[in-house]
Amino acid sequence: MSPRKFELQSRQVMKAYFIGGGIGSLAGAAFLVRDAQLPGRDIVIYEAQPLVGGSLDGALLANGAYSLRGGRMLTTDHYECTWDLLSSIPSLERPGLSVRDETVAFNEENPAHSRARLVDRNRFKIDVSHMGFSGRDRLELLRLTEASEETLGNSRITDWLSPKFFESNFWYMWQTTFAFQPWHSAVELRRYLHRFMSEFPRIETLAGVKRTVYNQYDAIVQPLADWLKRQGVQFVRGTAVTDMTLEDEGGRVRVRQLVLDRDGRTANVRIEDGDLVFFQNGSMTDASSLGSMTEPPPHLTKADSQGWALWETIAQGRPEFGNPSAFNSSIPESYWLSFTVTCRDPRFFDKMEAFSGNRAGTGGLVTFRDSNWLMSAVLYHQPHFAGQPKDVQVFWGYALHPDRIGNFVGKPMSECGGADILNELCGHLNFDRDVFETATCIPCRMPYITSMFMPRNVTDRPLPVPRNSVNLAFVSQFVEIPDDVVFTVEYSVRAAQMAVYQLMKIERPVPPVTRHDKSLAVIFATLEKAFA
Repeated sequence: MSPRKFELQSRQVMKAYFIGGGIGSLAGAAFLVRDAQLPGRDIVIYEAQPLVGGSLDGALLANGAYSLRGGRMLTTDHYECTWDLLSSIPSLERPGLSVRDETVAFNEENPAHSRARLVDRNRFKIDVSHMGFSGRDRLELLRLTEASEETLGNSRITDWLSPKFFESNFWYMWQTTFAFQPWHSAVELRRYLHRFMSEFPRIETLAGVKRTVYNQYDAIVQPLADWLKRQGVQFVRGTAVTDMTLEDEGGRVRVRQLVLDRDGRTANVRIEDGDLVFFQNGSMTDASSLGSMTEPPPHLTKADSQGWALWETIAQGRPEFGNPSAFNSSIPESYWLSFTVTCRDPRFFDKMEAFSGNRAGTGGLVTFRDSNWLMSAVLYHQPHFAGQPKDVQVFWGYALHPDRIGNFVGKPMSECGGADILNELCGHLNFDRDVFETATCIPCRMPYITSMFMPRNVTDRPLPVPRNSVNLAFVSQFVEIPDDVVFTVEYSVRAAQMAVYQLMKIERPVPPVTRHDKSLAVIFATLEKAFA
């Protein structure tokens, strides 16, 4: 018997447990099956909600309207681990194609090239071919980009850039593309500038952005979950892991037991030697809430959801497990609102396509620069949901300043129902309100949606596998991965791949981060754009 066969045979008795059913856990389970040859029947995913997918959600509500909290942008020039994963997952609708192949083909058929990235208060499309930098802006941005992370520490973006910078075309586009706020982490902005330097020269057209065929629940989560089920992976929904027993062994920490809560009933799961536990610590969509056409979303916090409780519990006295309070202690600095609009006649889409110059699915975010809410909207390719009726169209939008009084609605967005949001949108576009006569707008409040961007110390995020861990890994947006950027599908997938490969001692290398910031062609194109 060869050593490799013996190794695989010895693994038949081990179990892998995932706490949380988001994309990090789904990806981790897939890597265990695909690359470690762990039988799916020995993998269990616990999820407190009825559906898996975490933040990659999308649903048809009981009132016939659609809702999704957001959509993550993809790019074929980056997201190395995500494409590696999706190349192994079969499409649900196109036999013989992987999800990766299906997505690439879709984007070749529907290339993105925004013609209305920023719009001013007079409804004029702003010329965004120029970044609007002053000489001082360029020097300060270069200084931030070249500073080390040790130098930046837990400083904020405003500590490095002057007030006028935040009025530039570049900032409005970069901020709304990636959801940055001026008070967010300077380290995270620096990482984005390096990771997406190849997007800088085309930031005004969003030509590098790739979309999935449908929303990402239908396009990524559904085929991935279907594949995992066919491998025998066990999905245990409606079950929260409320605690774990940790055992210290000479400075090394091992999980020995999980405590489950299922419909108020408590159960314990013994973790045997050789078993592994993967934990999705923290959630950017924790305590999310939906409103209606007439009512704003309830103002929930972590006290309503307990979504951070387990991480807070196990991190006490264990600095290697991170510091959740760095991310969840200031809702005013980490929240914003999104909205999903279900249109039952084509009037709005027709007018918006004519105004923007883009047919649905080929543009990108249209940001209203002078909006007090800093509102943006995007028309997706239709249908955006699997099974969506042909006479229904769905689009999405969001606002980064929902605590401010609207330009056309005399109250903050956080106090608005869907009808108010549509009135504000019509005001910025100078559209008659009757374009939404039969539409339904569902607002969504997300108190921690950009909590990953909060200023932090380098030790506030655990490594995917902490140095003192025997069998516990972290797979989420709240882990430390040098050079990569949070608020992306890639970050969770990369964390999962790193964790699985390290704990299972897999020799296949994790796909490296592509260093476009080291390419002379990209550097010259970026400089040319910055000085245009």
